[in-house]
Parts: sequence; C-alpha cells; structure tokens
Amino acid sequence: MPNRSRAVPESRWIYLGIAVLTIFALAVPARAVAAPALPAPSADKGPVGWDTYRTLDAMERLRPGEQVRQFSSFDRTGGNDDGFNGTYSCLRHEPGGECVIAEAGGPGEISSMWFTYAAGSVAAVGQITVELDGRVVLQGSLQDIVNGAKGAPFVWPLVGNSADTMGGSVIKVPMPYTRSMKIVTQNNPHFYHVTYRQFADADGVRTFNPNDPATDVIQRLRGYGVRDPKPLAPGVRSQETGVTVAPGAVLSLPLPGGPRQVTELTLRLPQVATGPGLFDDGRAYNPGGSSFTAAIDPANQGVRVTRRYDAGIGDQRADVTVDGRPAGQWSSGPAVPGGAWADQTIDVPPPLTAGKSRIRIANAFASSSVDVNEFRYEVHSKIGGQWVLTDVLDVGNDHVTDESAHGYQISGQSWAGLRYFRYPADDAVLADAQAVLDGLRLRIIFDGRTTVDAGVGEFFGSGLGRYSTRTLLSSVDTVDNGAFTSWWPMPYARSATVQLVNTSGVPVSGGSLSVSSAPDGSVAGGLEDGSLGYFHATQHRADTVDGKDWNFLTAQGRGVFYGVTMSMRGLIPPGQNQLNFLEGDEREYADGSQSPQIHGTGTEDFAESGWYFQDARNGGIEGVPYAMPQAGLVSHQNAEAGCQYVCLNSYRLMLADAVAFGDGIEFDIEHGDRSTQPANYSSTAYWYGQNSPSLERSDVVDIGDTASRAGHGYLATGETTAPLTSTFEGKNDRTPVTMTTASSTGPVQFTARVDQANQGLRLRRISDQASSYQRANVYIDGERVGEWLQPLGNTHSRWLEDAFDVPASATRGKSTVTVRLEPVAGAPAWSAARYAVLSQVGPLTPVGGADTGSD
Repeated sequence: MPNRSRAVPESRWIYLGIAVLTIFALAVPARAVAAPALPAPSADKGPVGWDTYRTLDAMERLRPGEQVRQFSSFDRTGGNDDGFNGTYSCLRHEPGGECVIAEAGGPGEISSMWFTYAAGSVAAVGQITVELDGRVVLQGSLQDIVNGAKGAPFVWPLVGNSADTMGGSVIKVPMPYTRSMKIVTQNNPHFYHVTYRQFADADGVRTFNPNDPATDVIQRLRGYGVRDPKPLAPGVRSQETGVTVAPGAVLSLPLPGGPRQVTELTLRLPQVATGPGLFDDGRAYNPGGSSFTAAIDPANQGVRVTRRYDAGIGDQRADVTVDGRPAGQWSSGPAVPGGAWADQTIDVPPPLTAGKSRIRIANAFASSSVDVNEFRYEVHSKIGGQWVLTDVLDVGNDHVTDESAHGYQISGQSWAGLRYFRYPADDAVLADAQAVLDGLRLRIIFDGRTTVDAGVGEFFGSGLGRYSTRTLLSSVDTVDNGAFTSWWPMPYARSATVQLVNTSGVPVSGGSLSVSSAPDGSVAGGLEDGSLGYFHATQHRADTVDGKDWNFLTAQGRGVFYGVTMSMRGLIPPGQNQLNFLEGDEREYADGSQSPQIHGTGTEDFAESGWYFQDARNGGIEGVPYAMPQAGLVSHQNAEAGCQYVCLNSYRLMLADAVAFGDGIEFDIEHGDRSTQPANYSSTAYWYGQNSPSLERSDVVDIGDTASRAGHGYLATGETTAPLTSTFEGKNDRTPVTMTTASSTGPVQFTARVDQANQGLRLRRISDQASSYQRANVYIDGERVGEWLQPLGNTHSRWLEDAFDVPASATRGKSTVTVRLEPVAGAPAWSAARYAVLSQVGPLTPVGGADTGSD
C-alpha cells in the first residue's frame, strides 16, 4: 500500500453529515436451537454458501475436497506496485473495455472480495458485475453495493464501505456456482482481492440465489463480539475456578471426559488495566437528544448502560429514559483541560428491563457548558451475579451502519468528528498489565496433545494492551472485571485440560476462569479417523529478519487455517515513514506448492482496510481502529504504553475463505516491501488440524526426463520443448530455477500410479505462465471430468505451480489412471514442465486413538 508520510490529527473539530442507511433492525439474542449433526467423514468440500455461517459449530470439519485461491492486483515483479497504477489489476478486458478481475471454471464459490481505490471511496471503479453459471447475480455501482444500497443479503456487515473498515470496501457474501464464475468491473479497480474456492465436483452446490436475504445470517453476524455465533448445543455444562497464579506457577482446570465440544471460554482479570489511549468518533447535541435500541438478555437481573464521552466539555447533563420511563441522568462534572476520555455508567432499575430482550434508550439534553457528547455505548446484562456485555453501539460518522442497525437517532446535532484522548492511567500499572497479557499463557491439552499455547492478550485478540475487541469468535470487554471471551469450538474425544501458565513475573490474583462444554458423540470418530481436526492457537514473537517474511504458521499434516491476530511493534525511528512495515504482502503456500495460492497487496489490505487504516471522513488520520466481524484494527499506540515508536494490533478471520490444506501449510507476510522494514512482530494463528496428511504423492511425470516420459507413456501432439530459467512468485521470486518446459497445441496424455483407496486426485502442474488463459479439458480414463482454466499470467516470474482436483467418482478403486489433457481451441499452447499426481487418502482407519504429542 502507499508509501506516504503519516498524517497528523487536526486540532479543529470536523462535522461531516452522512445520511443514515436504512437496513435491518437490531439483532437480538438468538433462540436456542439444537446443534446440527456433523456430516459423515468424507473427502468433502466443507460447508457451502450460507452454511459457512450457519454451522460455525462444525469448524473442525476438514476440507480435503477443495482448494482456496485468490486473484489480486499484486505486483508480478515482486515489487510494491500492487495497484497504484492498476498495472496488474485486469486479467483481460471485455470487448467494451471492461476489466475482468476474476474468472474460473468448474464448481466453486466466491468467498470474499476486497477493494480500495481512494481512501474514502471506490466510486471511480464504477459498476461491478458478478456472473455465475452464465447468469448475472450481482450488478450495480460498487460504491452503492458496499454502502448496502442493494439490500439484503448485501447489507452490513456482509458488506462494508471505507467508513466501516478505515479505507477498504468488502463483500463477504458467499456465492457458490456449479460451472463458472466471472467478475467484471467497469473501470480498472486498482487494488483488489477476490478469494474463491474450487471444488472437485458440484455435489451439494447450488448456484447463489441473490433473492435469498439470509436474514438469520445477518442477525448472527451483527451480534459479533457480544454473542456466541454458534447454535446453542444441548447439555452445556460450565465449570469455573478462581484465578490466582504466582509467577512460574500453573493453574489447571480439567474438563469432563469426552467426547465433548468446548463452546465458550471466559477469563476475567480485574487487575489488568485498560489501555489508555485511543481514537474514537462521536456526536454531540445542544439542544435535542439521541436514542437507540439495545439488545439485553431476557433473563437479566438488571441492566447497566455505559457512555464514553469527552470530559473536556464540562457540566454535561442529559436525562435518560428506558422505554419511555425515567432511568437516570448523565452528569459529567467540571471540564478536564485539554480533553480526556471518561466513562459514566447508569444502572437501570430492574423493573424496567425484566423479561425483555431489547430496550429503547433515550437521552434528552438538560444542560452543558457547550453540548452533550457521546462516542460509544456499552450495554451489560446482569446474569448470575456477573455483568455480561450484550450490546455495543459505536456512534459517529464512521459507524452509520452500526447506528442504523440500532435505530439510532439524534436531534439538535451540534458536532460530529474524531478525537484522540487518553484515560487516566499509571505507567507502572500499565506495564504490569502488558506483562500479564504477554506472559500469562493459555495452554489447552486435548486428548494428550497441547494444541493451544498463546499469551492471553493476543489469544483473545488484544495483544498490545487491554483494548476493547470485538470479532465474530472472540471479544475483550474493558469495563471493570470485564470478560475475555472465546467462542472457538474445540472438540475432544476423551479428555481436555485448560491451563494458565504464568511466565510474566507478575502475580495474578482475583480473577476467574469459566469453560463451557457440551457432550458431542459425533466428534470422537472424526477426531480418530482424521476427518475432524483439533483446535490450535499457535503463537510466536520475535524481531523480524531482513529479507525473510514473517511466518504466521508452518504446519504439517491436514487442516484448515481460519485466521490470525497480529501485534506489530514497528522499529522505524522518527524522521521516516514509521508505518512502512505495512508495505508487506501476505502469501500462503498449501501442500508444499512453490507458488502462493493467496498473494495479497499489503498488511492493512489483509486486514480488509486500506491506506494505512485511514479515516477519510475525519481528517484523513492514519491508524484509526475499527471492528468488523472478520477483520479489524484493535489498537494504535504511538510512543506510549511500552511502545517505542508506532505499534498496531490487527486481526483477520477467514471463515468462508478458510484455507484448507492436505499436506502442510506455510502462511507468511512481508514486513515492508520485500521484508526490509525492522519491527518486532507477534502473531497467533487459529486453525484446526491433524498430524497425518490427507494428500499423498502417488507419481511424478518429469517432462524433461526421457525415462520419466517413457515410463508414463507420455504422448503430446504439437509439442515443442525448451529449457526455461525463471523464478516462482512469492518468497522465491529472486531464486532462478531451470527446467525443461513443453508447450503443446494438441492433446497431452500420460498414465500415472494412484492409491487404490483414493477418494479423488489432485493433479499438480509446474508450467510457464508467460501466456495467460491456458485452458484444457481434462479426461480420466476417457471420462471428461472438467476444464482446467488458468487465467493468470506473468512474464517476470514465469514459473507457476497450480492444481486441478479430480472427483472420486472417476478414480475410486483404481491403482492407475490415464490422464488426457486437450487444449481448448483458441487458447494458448498448454505448458508443463512437471506433473505430480496426488491421491486423496481420506479418513484413516482408527489405530488406537488420535495423534498424541505436543505441537
């Protein structure tokens, strides 16, 4: 992303009027429903379409029958021209000049789209058209679509504009197809990512229906950070213990014997102080008032409402009503010179909230030295003697979608804008808090295997201090004794133990740990045969190494990667661009591939933001935090609270676009262009996996080896061969490789060995991608199984390793297959230097239980 100097906040207050979008009403706590049964173990493709969000309790299900791929505008030379001029943004152009940014054949799913053009708008991109199976399912102004103007299901937070994301625009609606997909923009979009899934067959896939509003999914996502997004499992049992852990000590909480599923983990650490400094946008009124609807728990024994405000405005008073009845008064007291953050809480009389699932809160101006301001409201319900966060409303120009979802209204508005202040804080207390967040480690042992080992701060999403965090699967509540909560589903077959290991040097006391789990007989067999994976949280921290990408995860075996929390401590001194470490692209390599399947355009782009997390509506300030269900910036520190220079904490969850792997994964990110910027990084990767692979290499055909050609009965029509010295994209784009490559204008055929117990095959090809849009029909033993289409091209790093999945219906029970590839008329010559044939080996025969040992 742009290499530019960091903007300085303006001192004046800015008002930008933004029309409020009309979208769905406030989500309320979901009705308890039984968890759906897990599918039978098979080499399948995982949940498709809306099931991705409806079956989050089945995230442990592995996905050997799919590949995750990405089209993006990344610089094909390996440099930093990732979209500034749109050089690499169009795969090709339509006859009318429109830009094709994504195209694929066979069954699959568009899982995620991200764009940025200018920091505050993608209007210049013009119209976008999404065509699935030959039918247009989405068409219109890209700006209107990400604004939510199309209506459900294309509404917040399944779409988001640059205010929602601080500079990016997203479409997170999963759109399956059975034969083909194509995405076209009217104009060159400059920066973009399109992440999609490829399936071996169309079983269980139905083409996306844009007329299905998926209101249940929207409701589920709008509760992010305050409610468990999974269906309520029957038989849930909670265990709780006090937390007192001396330095060097370990607290252990054994869970009931399995098979079970951990559904929620809650940690309270009242001694850990809240991070003091933060950006927030808000509004003010004089005269007039504001009102909004908030979700509460119907079993509440009371409700508490907390308002964040700027204490630099003195003598603020506003009367508060709940459902039209008096509930209290906001009263700020004298002004704090220069401004400061402050919170005030009102305990609503219990009779006003008993038995209700939502309430209407109204504030009416009473008096002030200037006006009454409001930046954020948090609503807690008292359950079993504990205050539990049940809703959050973020107010301001950057949160009009959140405001609309809460039915927020304001009258007599006198100001709207962005502020940066600090809460009062003691440096020594903050240092101890950071030490505990880093050094109090959460370790979880499932069936004798330690798969979770991470500092509690980063595990729950806030690695650079205790800051309010809201993701779809975790949250950090910053009120006194507020909860650190995880909703990741965690299955085990026999036993589990949750541990808190205090490596911080600071005594931890006065806290509590609660773990909820439910019986689930369906997980035992899947964990033993490998069709289900154990939950992992893998953390590491170190100084970055010049020229070497930062590694989120390197793992063996089979699994699914679901995302990462990242804490970035920049080490670039003043006088330079101190955010230059953000000029780093993410790259993911599955199953030992030499080419990345995902190749992004910048660190903040990976977090689905843009332009250094810029707030274009409030002065162009960079590094402004935001929260969406699957991506966000949690905190920004600038030479404070233990941060030497500039430090950022971001997260990115990948749900519809989760990355499946069958024989290992490497997921890296650059720290600056070509990984040249100094920093101290920490990251926690979330994934499910097993030690054993689900892909095994059965055979290799080396085109440049005469014996290999003869041994595989290799035949090619119209073939020319030549040596090629070039590089692969990604981490090896400066390492030349020489191989013999063949280009064929007619059919290519060879016979290969496969595992007779296979559940499908994966054909992997190393080719010369100097010519894009190579395509060939694929036949297995004379049966057509699909078209291998590769739109990518690169004349700089010419080597490409890509793959095509063959369904089990064409290969089951066979020990050899004859592969025939017929180039499509009008396409470039079909190129290959080597073919590898991999067998999907499917679930294992149980041999005494799941893998053991520590990762």
